[in-house]
Amino acid sequence: MGDWEMRPASPADVEAVAELRAVVLRDDLERLGRYDPRRVRQRLRDGFDATHTWVIEAGGAFAGCVALRPAADAHWLEHFYLAPDVQGAGIGSGVLRELLERCDHDCVRVRLNVLRGSAARRLYERHGFTVETEDPVDVFMVRTPAM
Repeated sequence: MGDWEMRPASPADVEAVAELRAVVLRDDLERLGRYDPRRVRQRLRDGFDATHTWVIEAGGAFAGCVALRPAADAHWLEHFYLAPDVQGAGIGSGVLRELLERCDHDCVRVRLNVLRGSAARRLYERHGFTVETEDPVDVFMVRTPAM
């Protein structure tokens, strides 16, 4: 699906993103025995910062979001959620490629965490992320800048 774009997020986007997070993470969180419908939304609300977040739109409609938060030794890729009806259409790869090109240009490492067993891990591995550490719930991954 080539008809997508990213726009800067605003604080008004928080509820749409919180709802999408609950939908997207539900299966993985249930599999891990950690799904709580209130908590999954509240954790997003508590950590949402529009400053480094973009809303993804496909065909002019809300389709997801992604954040790239600067930290001391890397940028953290966070809150990367796509609506189920647009997953598998190449949007996730396109968004990730665009963000990673920015980081490569600035020679910045990128870190993320993904839930154990999540299909999203394959997307990250295809884009050069490798496992740094794991715990019973999360897999922490890193990607060094392409030179």
